[in-house]
Amino acid sequence: MQRRDKNDTPGKSLTGNKRVKQKKESTHSSILEEKLRVSEQRYRDLFERVRHGLFLSTKEGRFIDCNQAMIDALGYESKEEFLSIDIESDIYVNPGDRKRFQREIEKKGYVKDYEINFKKKNGEKISVLVTCNTLFDTKGEIIGYQGLNIDITGRKQMERELREAHQFLSKVIESSLNCIVATDMKGNILIFNKGAEELLGYKADEVIGKMNIRNIYPPGVAQEIMGKIRGTDYGGVGRLQSYPMIHKNRWGEEIDGSLSASLLYDDTGKALATVGIFIDLRPRLKMESQLREAQQQLLQSEKLAAMGRLTSQLAHELNNPIYGIMNTLELLKTEIPPKSKRRKILDMSLSETERLSEMLRNMLSFSKPQEEKRRKIDINKLLEDVLLILEKQLWESNIKTKTNLNRELPPITASTNQLRQVILNILANAKDAMPKGGKLTLETCAENGYTIIKVKDTGNGIPVGIKDKIFDAFFTTKQNVKGVGLGLSVCYGIIKDHGGDIRVKSKIGTGSTFSILLPQGSFSKKSK
Repeated sequence: MQRRDKNDTPGKSLTGNKRVKQKKESTHSSILEEKLRVSEQRYRDLFERVRHGLFLSTKEGRFIDCNQAMIDALGYESKEEFLSIDIESDIYVNPGDRKRFQREIEKKGYVKDYEINFKKKNGEKISVLVTCNTLFDTKGEIIGYQGLNIDITGRKQMERELREAHQFLSKVIESSLNCIVATDMKGNILIFNKGAEELLGYKADEVIGKMNIRNIYPPGVAQEIMGKIRGTDYGGVGRLQSYPMIHKNRWGEEIDGSLSASLLYDDTGKALATVGIFIDLRPRLKMESQLREAQQQLLQSEKLAAMGRLTSQLAHELNNPIYGIMNTLELLKTEIPPKSKRRKILDMSLSETERLSEMLRNMLSFSKPQEEKRRKIDINKLLEDVLLILEKQLWESNIKTKTNLNRELPPITASTNQLRQVILNILANAKDAMPKGGKLTLETCAENGYTIIKVKDTGNGIPVGIKDKIFDAFFTTKQNVKGVGLGLSVCYGIIKDHGGDIRVKSKIGTGSTFSILLPQGSFSKKSK
């Protein structure tokens, strides 16, 4: 039989085991509590460290908990103050938004990136994105909400500024009077402004995303332009500066203009698109042409004035000795019998002297055309009278005449003799331009306050190189000429003195058209 110790009793051994077990359970419980405290502390640290607003609220509209970021975002000074506010009246800009938010979240159980306008304590408005879910009690009833608020006020401001900048840029492009077109690297049209619509005849809706620039450019021009943009000869690689080109619009009309274009690159240097600005130069070219014409007319006037002074001096200096010679020859004729050979020589000398006198009168006419009182003139009747005078000469030269006179033209104020001189001279030149015969047409019409006389011939035409010289004094193309080339110069001076102009169109082998422009109504000669 085994011997037991006096302290080794069954009851005492059982109690010791229980204490050991309790001690172990106590140790395990302490470890769990410590872990829970650590976990809770980590959760709290995370809750507070998140830089966006975290919140826990009741369904009725009170905050139960929040982090510091939530307090700072809405401008409150302490958590105690913040937890005491009413959400609907103190947070929402529009209180009705709170009801809409609750309907949305309770329908699905959550919301994500739900945009709401909040107000801070000082009344400043901010925009937030709310991501939130519902909280339930043990019975499954909704008792509150927990979630995250992200302040997007700065982002909204940036988006607004970007949108305004984009709208401003779009308005600048659309309001430009020049043609602006942008394409991707395949040539598909991305931008087509109002200026492009008006100039090229296409609507933006027809071309943007639907048409390639190759369909608008003449064949091969798109590739040529791209080659020049990528080259170095026209402003550097990726640029094309003021390149002259002729565009054609939708109806085939040619548009003389200038193209500037460039490549657009991304951050890596890859070409993304091209943008081109085409400037219609037709108005400027027209203005330059009018300016050159005005300069030419001014130069012509200066030439006429200078030559007028010179010829006037020459004519006056020569006139007196010429008349002296003519008088002497007349006296000698009285002393020589009419049938004498010497008398014939005197007659021939007198004839040549009279021709010289006539040339001097022409020079004086160039210097100062014959003056007379200006009166109302029926220009159609004047033309018919001149044609009647030249009828026999024109018929003998095998020249047929045609008239197309506007019978409703108002009378003009002018010098009859001077205008007759102008018409006779121009008709004589037209006759000389048709040595083998032809057709001479006279027309009258009205345009922009002017009565216009057009003299058309089917002669040889005027070479381009001398067309600008035909009104110069002493210039002539006639080989066997008795005069000195003052006819058209005198005509030009007379018409300019009447406030008008003479214009010429001519083509070799086809003929010429002289247009005489005379102002309708009265014309007051300016003092010089």
